[in-house]
Amino acid sequence: MTIAKVEVERFSLTSSKPFDAVVAAFKSAVGQPDIVQFFKETRATSSFEDLARVVERGLGRTDLMLFAQFDLGDILRRESGSNTPRIIRLVVGNPLIMKEMVKHVPDAGSYAPVTVLIDERPDGVHVSYDKMESCLLPYGSSEALAVARALDEKITNLLRECAS
Repeated sequence: MTIAKVEVERFSLTSSKPFDAVVAAFKSAVGQPDIVQFFKETRATSSFEDLARVVERGLGRTDLMLFAQFDLGDILRRESGSNTPRIIRLVVGNPLIMKEMVKHVPDAGSYAPVTVLIDERPDGVHVSYDKMESCLLPYGSSEALAVARALDEKITNLLRECAS
């Protein structure tokens, strides 16, 4: 058995915009394919070119798509009977980007697609993202790190845009 320590860098910022506005801005920038249909179509392709076309149709203007969203605050709100907290986890990525990282570092598949956390606190709406570069740094692959850096830049730029 092997246990490796991975130190993760978290990008985080606080917005004065309303929670719903931050979430809406984020979701408007990423593709939101019917994920069941998306995976059905990708499995039915017979070539990489066909697969890439299906993926590209599912991407938003940021070359990312939403794979899943989890309303983490829902169970907390139900327990308390309150309208707060509001916390949402968005799982986003691009299979073509993930492929490039996994090709060089198979363990990258345990970090991608990535998670964006948006939560409302008394001081504003917090937007957080664990940087892929930090996750892949211990593996030492310059190729995977270059892809991870580009992904980090894409996501952190999107989060800045959504929060401002």
